[in-house]
Amino acid sequence: MREWADGLVEVGELIGGRFARSEPRANAVEYVRGLLSEEERKNSWTLSERAGHRVPDRMQRLLSSTDWDPDGLRDDLCSYVVDKIGDPDGVLVVDETGFLKKGRRSAGVARQYSGTAGRVENCQIGVFLSYATRHGRTFLDRELYLPKEWTDDPDRCAGAGIPAGRGFKTKPALAIDMIERALDAGVPAKWAAGDAVYGQYHRLRRALEDRGIYYVLAVPVSQRVVVKDGSFLGTEKRADAAVADLVPSAWRTRSAGEGSKGIRDYAWARVRINGAEDGRAEHWLLARRNLANPSELAYFICHTPKRVALAEMARIAGIRWSIEETFQTAKGEAGLDHYQVRQYTGWYRHITLSMLAHAFLTAVKAKKGAPEPGRKTS
Repeated sequence: MREWADGLVEVGELIGGRFARSEPRANAVEYVRGLLSEEERKNSWTLSERAGHRVPDRMQRLLSSTDWDPDGLRDDLCSYVVDKIGDPDGVLVVDETGFLKKGRRSAGVARQYSGTAGRVENCQIGVFLSYATRHGRTFLDRELYLPKEWTDDPDRCAGAGIPAGRGFKTKPALAIDMIERALDAGVPAKWAAGDAVYGQYHRLRRALEDRGIYYVLAVPVSQRVVVKDGSFLGTEKRADAAVADLVPSAWRTRSAGEGSKGIRDYAWARVRINGAEDGRAEHWLLARRNLANPSELAYFICHTPKRVALAEMARIAGIRWSIEETFQTAKGEAGLDHYQVRQYTGWYRHITLSMLAHAFLTAVKAKKGAPEPGRKTS
């Protein structure tokens, strides 16, 4: 309990510099404390009651009209995460999650596919950057995805408090922005991982290579690659066709790390492909096959150090799933999806405070010792 209390004091000091007055500063600390509580629903009403407020006005103002910058707090959060779990071998992971909503007024809400629900729903989509190291895993950054039906309607955007200069950006473009911010801020990282929404986006892969970051990024079966086959230019093929040409002995059973049901073993194989040459790295098409259902395959484009082991590529591919665990714990233990705000600024404020609460939990666990993501523990 002393460790917990000391950690919350540190979080309070971290938050403090973002507020000019003592009352909103105290409200922000209570908000984070409430997000870490065992309240079933962590919204302005329940957090206000827990803080001893008769009405939710203070917490609602914290998310709406109080003068503070959630992007500044995000930068402080980034520094806090690096201090607690930073590692030169860290992995940056990009993914999105859905927040189911009713009506049309919440910023960015639309009928769109939500992986959380597994179908098209009326929801908001948040794109997140997480950070996984041998010490733990948590979030670094977030962006609210705005569909074109929003960015093409200035009046609707103005009504939800969306800045006039906030134009349309794809989810991978938002991911690039967050990765660039993290690296510019000095976040130590060696690898990046993400699903096919991000892996198939050439600009994101190029941005990572330009920053010296290796990656294992999922791609769709239809992804086209140029296989190094001894010919001058190589041969362009679909991912599935390139892997189908492999001999059976090319496949090896390797672990993708430990999941909720134990160690995740798959069969893996790789094919050399063309890519930008820098003398220190190489490019691969990596394939993963389900041992229980051999017809179930997944594909990854990889930019790796020379002579990297297949087991290391499998491990990084498996770390992508760590962000799913992070979403689950953030929603279950830090109220990530418990907000009731509709305005654009309110979304960023709640989400950033929730991310801070999750980072605090990660820091507490790191002190006690956390297993490296993707590695088997004894």
